[in-house]
Amino acid sequence: MAPNKKQLKIIELLDRSIQLTREFMNDWLLFNQILSAYPSPGVNKAQLENQFLKIKSKLAREHQVLKESLGADYKFDANTMNIVSGATNLEAIYSQSEVAIKKLQNEWHRSFISINETLGALEDKKVRAEAGENVIVGNMINAPARQGMSKGTKQALIVIGIIIAIIVIASVTGYGQMWVDSFNDLFGGGRSTQALPPAQ
Repeated sequence: MAPNKKQLKIIELLDRSIQLTREFMNDWLLFNQILSAYPSPGVNKAQLENQFLKIKSKLAREHQVLKESLGADYKFDANTMNIVSGATNLEAIYSQSEVAIKKLQNEWHRSFISINETLGALEDKKVRAEAGENVIVGNMINAPARQGMSKGTKQALIVIGIIIAIIVIASVTGYGQMWVDSFNDLFGGGRSTQALPPAQ
């Protein structure tokens, strides 16, 4: 069965999200490559510093767009952008202790795994959406929209609510029996057994 318009929109959104996530992941890999290359002998450190600043800016821009685009599908490690903002420049990173550098590398790997998991989940959703399954994308679902109450049902509920409120107020104020008798007369419950006053 061919997908309907809403399903096609979901698949299109998933395609875009997958593309954005892949691009971010590639730049995340480049960030680490530049970082790892810096201490190698004979490298152009000034050029690497320049590339490092550019990739940091690109990651920050991409991350903002990606987070808004993915919505509930965003599952990146919470520390991902702290790694980018905390890594001011390559010289400052490598002036730290070996333990601090190792910690940064471990955090980068943890974030890389979370980016891969997010990408995998999006690709899985796309396959299921293409097969016609109902999937949630951010805040959107390709299931048929649920119908609310009809206007007539809403009005009937309002009327019943008003009647109940009147009966409760009447019983509290002492006019209860009069309302009960009227209600019985109205809905065929028989006439009240209470004697009527004589005609004048």
